[in-house]
Amino acid sequence: MTVTELLDRAKALNVMVATAESCTGGMVAAALTNIPGSSAVVDRGFVTYTNAAKEQMLGVRAETLAAVGAVSEEVAKEMAEGALRHSGSQLAVSITGIAGPGGSELKPEGRVCFGLAGDGLITLTETVEFGALGRDKVRLAARDHALDLLATGLLRIGQK
Repeated sequence: MTVTELLDRAKALNVMVATAESCTGGMVAAALTNIPGSSAVVDRGFVTYTNAAKEQMLGVRAETLAAVGAVSEEVAKEMAEGALRHSGSQLAVSITGIAGPGGSELKPEGRVCFGLAGDGLITLTETVEFGALGRDKVRLAARDHALDLLATGLLRIGQK
């Protein structure tokens, strides 16, 4: 589904969308708002690069961050659910990861965790290992994957 098709589907379903982004720094929101007319379905984007921002803007729990770290499905879940709670949206996607360079043995470069929350839907989380593609390529791949997740969320909402 193209971004234009995604926006058209959201509009047809009367669904507003929010994003909660860390390593992509707003790239998903930018991709959505690049399309004329996107204001009909894009409510807002949260760029929460630091742990403090995740806590303050999205309500991610300090205990979760301390226990599993920012790059985790648990944090991605709390980010997506927080974006839903702190917006006028019915669907939210989140991204937290290590775009690089760097990483560690436990959390390698290219690991990105995603969350997808929607009104009346069970929150989905997943981790994708993009690998050490380089910062730009990891961020673009994460953006594209998040857009695909939003399309999936719209399909799930449409089936309710």
